[in-house]
Amino acid sequence: MAGIKDVADRAGLSIATVSRALSGKANVSPKSRQLAQAAAEELGFVPSYHASSLASGRNHNVGLVVPSVHRWYFSSVMEGVSVALLDAGYDLTLYNVGFQPERRHSLLNDFLLRKRLDAVIAVALVLSDSEIKQLHAIHRPIVGIGGALEGASSIRIDDARLARMATDHLINLGHTRIAHMTGLAELNQDFKLPGIRQGGFEEAMKAAGLSVRPEWQVSADFTIQGAYACARRLLGTAERPTAVFAASDEMGIGTILAARDFGLRVPQDLSVIGMDGHELGEVFGLTTIDQDARGQGALAAKLLLERLDPGAKHDAGQTSAVPATVDREYRTEFIIRSSTAVPPA
Repeated sequence: MAGIKDVADRAGLSIATVSRALSGKANVSPKSRQLAQAAAEELGFVPSYHASSLASGRNHNVGLVVPSVHRWYFSSVMEGVSVALLDAGYDLTLYNVGFQPERRHSLLNDFLLRKRLDAVIAVALVLSDSEIKQLHAIHRPIVGIGGALEGASSIRIDDARLARMATDHLINLGHTRIAHMTGLAELNQDFKLPGIRQGGFEEAMKAAGLSVRPEWQVSADFTIQGAYACARRLLGTAERPTAVFAASDEMGIGTILAARDFGLRVPQDLSVIGMDGHELGEVFGLTTIDQDARGQGALAAKLLLERLDPGAKHDAGQTSAVPATVDREYRTEFIIRSSTAVPPA
């Protein structure tokens, strides 16, 4: 059976270069990587990742911790993470911990402290100081998505500012009777995203001198089905709002579907705006603020890879010193479509 030295001889490269090329390291030229891969294929050489892990102390495995795999946002982040890690030669291990603290505690004490993973990406989960210190103690970098984590790198958006922007869009169109669809109480955990977006809505309404009517503050579960049922109750009353700011695109789509049941035209009779950038938003003509969930996942993976291999080249082939932690507000895009317009006369 061919060994790595045979591959190096066939490729005309050093053993170290072949090892980096076949293990997916970034600091290898495209030509050298191609030569190493071609020689390995010709000789039928398969690298032993077990031996590589023993030698380097690395598992080439990153853990992604999410509260749910069924929601669009989390699955989109996962897609961005997995593509970036696959390109770098890393495996991805998914942990669906729900909102149960005991599951997260078990994860940290079992898989992470036993060093099965090289790094961790936590999505929409607040880790305690002790949990972050545990990871630092075993030299496992962590990146959080969805909010700032003290002592760890994080990628986030300014939910309060974006909620104000969405509400201001409706106000600037001339709407004064505006409803808000937020998340259920059980979803208001960790970074408390539903509450933050609701607070942004209320701030914009107050700044415009508009009252927030309690009966037009409704809650759903961030799904199309849940929002549809909730919007039917909201729109089935004698006095209806002329606009709805839904705290997610799924809930915005559910609202549009409910409006159709009552013969309401969107946007002539009812304007609807969402948030997040769901693919179905374009199909329904939904005005939204796109936060590029896949891009956030890819960036989180990139930050971890830079920490794991700080001397490697990234992006346009540039090397740079990697700071201990990065707190980055991710870019968003306001997309105006056909679901919002001036209110009916």
